[in-house]
Amino acid sequence: MGVILLFLAGLALYAGWWLSHQRLMAKPWLEEGVIGEFPGGGGLSASPAKIGLGVFLAVAGSLFALLISAYVVRMGMLDWRPLPVPPLLWFNTGVLVLSSVTLQWALAAARRGDHDGMVTGVLCAGVSAVVFLIGQLLAWWQLIAAGYVVAGNPASSFFYLVTAIHGLHLLGGLVALGRTIAKLWRGADLPTLRLSVELCATYWHFLLLVWLMLLGLLAGWTVAFLDVCSRLISG
Repeated sequence: MGVILLFLAGLALYAGWWLSHQRLMAKPWLEEGVIGEFPGGGGLSASPAKIGLGVFLAVAGSLFALLISAYVVRMGMLDWRPLPVPPLLWFNTGVLVLSSVTLQWALAAARRGDHDGMVTGVLCAGVSAVVFLIGQLLAWWQLIAAGYVVAGNPASSFFYLVTAIHGLHLLGGLVALGRTIAKLWRGADLPTLRLSVELCATYWHFLLLVWLMLLGLLAGWTVAFLDVCSRLISG
């Protein structure tokens, strides 16, 4: 249960940060000046696309929370045999961090109106994401070659399940990123490009947060950390 609470707390912090930048809680009647002359004065500043993404992230976060809950419950049973964490996962994690950072860079370029910076950041993010997915497949191949097949034991099954679901979410993000690249190629207007890059960056940061949580769980760090915290609180 502690792992789930930690995961949900992380998502809540991220959601709070994201919402704080959308002015969804703005009170225009308390603002001074003419309506429409301040941010949020013409209505909700969050576009339908942002609200839709927020709803999707809430649903996806709930799915990963359920998976993590099932993982924690199952690992307490006698037939659970932990898998060794392939060293390649650390490289993959670095690549995913790079992908998230470059998208944030592209977003900063979009806010400055720097078209070349947007193109560079988005392309680097896309390439890094593809490298991450290829690295995940190679990690699967290493485990299968070592005898850790999908049906070998519950730990193996859960490893392939959670990494596959995370990979599918990232693959869906690549589709959205491809549409953003197409808009850049067609020379869409700056507000449209800024919105597309912002949505992709928000989604990428979410996937990075989820992956770090999953990696900590697979490596045993998350459970060990919570055990230490529990002992400190009780002792």
